[in-house]
Amino acid sequence: MQYDMVFEGGGAKGMVFVGALEVFLAQGHTHGRLLGTSAGAITAALLAAGYRPDEMLEVLAEKVEGHSVFAGFMATPPALEKDSIHTSATRALLRSIDIPGLPERFEEKLDDSLVGWLAAQPSLRSVFSFIERGGWFSADNFITWIALRLDTGTNAGQPRKYSKMTLREFYQTTQIDLSLVAADTTKGLMLVLNHRTAPNCPTVWAIRMSMGCPFAWPEVTWHAEWGQYRGRDLTGHRVVDGGLLSNFPIRLFVSSDENIDEIMGENSISDQVIGLLIDETLPVPGIEEPLRDAAAPSFIGRLDLLQQTLWRVQGLADTVLGGNDRTVLAAYEHMVCRLPAKSVGTLDFDMPEERMSALVAAGDAAMEAYLTALES
Repeated sequence: MQYDMVFEGGGAKGMVFVGALEVFLAQGHTHGRLLGTSAGAITAALLAAGYRPDEMLEVLAEKVEGHSVFAGFMATPPALEKDSIHTSATRALLRSIDIPGLPERFEEKLDDSLVGWLAAQPSLRSVFSFIERGGWFSADNFITWIALRLDTGTNAGQPRKYSKMTLREFYQTTQIDLSLVAADTTKGLMLVLNHRTAPNCPTVWAIRMSMGCPFAWPEVTWHAEWGQYRGRDLTGHRVVDGGLLSNFPIRLFVSSDENIDEIMGENSISDQVIGLLIDETLPVPGIEEPLRDAAAPSFIGRLDLLQQTLWRVQGLADTVLGGNDRTVLAAYEHMVCRLPAKSVGTLDFDMPEERMSALVAAGDAAMEAYLTALES
């Protein structure tokens, strides 16, 4: 049976999707349209690129210097360039503070030196990035990683060469209808990025915008060369994680709203839909305690400020990404496969292998139970 599939956002918890897909495909089912937010956008994009569950498992097992490759998504931001420092909000704040008795030309030099020194300190770059760019961590490693994934291996016997493609080119090559949800914070609008709505948007950056959890990663500024979104110019607009507005956008496949066909294509309503919902209330066998209650991972354990801020951001992310779209579940519960994720945090990217394996196995069991109930 072919199903349109929806993947909820949830950061590191999205690893549970791999187990669910393993069972779904092994039982002979196939996917039609793919729709995802945040971690769900990453999964949907890899599936659209022809990734099989065994390839996804290889991706989950990737290591860099002994840590999960995903831990690199929380890297220290690079230093700002000189011009960016001079026009920064921090520099503007210092400019507004007048030091009595100090000539203005000396005060300017002092302010420039001070803000330049602050921005150059590795231990303060996250704070500076948080203030100036809206994100504690650098997303550069993610961009490099997702581009590599889209250019690795083969799909339908042809080498994957998708990283430089726009959404329109990606659709024309794969023939997979992929939609990714993001949030335009400049106008407070939900963006559904696909080959119809934003054909010239680079696929890599569509994924990056959808996964950009506020405060964790810098917001993305829409570039003029990415073209329009549904006929609107978004140049300069700030775009972040779609979970702010729709973390589980199943309504885009089932709603009869008159605007949805324009976004999702004609005859967008379907009764063959499976939504993969990350359920933080369902325990994962083998995972009893949150990772944050254990010893801090080495890449953050040496900086108390960074460690404490990480968990605060994670708590905020868990709340925001879990709070939306719940009102539609009652009507479409029969289309929802609930995947266990209790005690797994949104930013637990560097989880030990045994936790990751337990999460994948939980997804496997949940999909098995869902399909069995569906067929009975």
